[in-house]
Amino acid sequence: MSSLLSVSDIAKLQTAKYANLGSLAILVFDYCITFSEEVRWTWFKPWDVTRVIFFISRYLPFVGVGMTAYDALRTSDQCTSTLEGNIIHIIGIVAAEALLVIRTWAFWQKSKRLLIGLVVYSVLTIAAAIAADLSPTALIPGGEPPLGTCYFESTRNAAVVYIFLAMFESVILILTVYKRVHDYRDFRSGIVVTLYHDGMVYMLCILTITVANVIIGAALASAYSNMFDTLQLVIHSVLASRILFRLRNINERIHEPSMTVTALDTVNYLRPSSMSMSGTDTTRSNV
Repeated sequence: MSSLLSVSDIAKLQTAKYANLGSLAILVFDYCITFSEEVRWTWFKPWDVTRVIFFISRYLPFVGVGMTAYDALRTSDQCTSTLEGNIIHIIGIVAAEALLVIRTWAFWQKSKRLLIGLVVYSVLTIAAAIAADLSPTALIPGGEPPLGTCYFESTRNAAVVYIFLAMFESVILILTVYKRVHDYRDFRSGIVVTLYHDGMVYMLCILTITVANVIIGAALASAYSNMFDTLQLVIHSVLASRILFRLRNINERIHEPSMTVTALDTVNYLRPSSMSMSGTDTTRSNV
């Protein structure tokens, strides 16, 4: 390796590898401190779409992050296939984004048109991202990893993939802000506050990491290209899970003890003032 790379490049690669190993530590630590919440809010609930997506976004990252960590720690010059790892990363991120879509759908009172629109946009985003990742043409000018080498690097096209992801996450964020301002401006319902504030904080964190990956992939040296690769998957998994835990927690607190805490798609909250007979209407509505 040293015969092909400068000392500076080797140092940059080591920095990227250490960052990925740090992300693995974050994933394990968060799992340990939230395991009791997982048991309480998911283990003894009926299997539905939300629970299936949750388990994919919760556990598949351990496989993807483990494979990335193995690749980062590899000391031999023998190439290892990254296709499986990339597929796992994609599925894990898509599952986490699906939980965010479900949260947004609930906040929009289960609007069928919104759900169809988001599903179509999701499919288009995934297709565009895969096409950009597999494109043999460099979509962003700049230095590329040496051909025929197996260093811990990605091409500049990875930044384009993250651009598509950032655009999708921005749409989710804008939809949440719009609904809060348009329909729930004067509401202080616990479930509305949870859906909005937690969603905003978590989405901003996720979007920040995505934008950071765009900048790293497009502007920095290719040796840094994979620095936040694992962190992207970890943040999606950790924060999407916390959104679900927080929702089910607040749902239990605002319902009678005799009522069953169900999945995200059965969360109840107050009707927005624009859909009520008056601004003080307190009729509950299923979403």
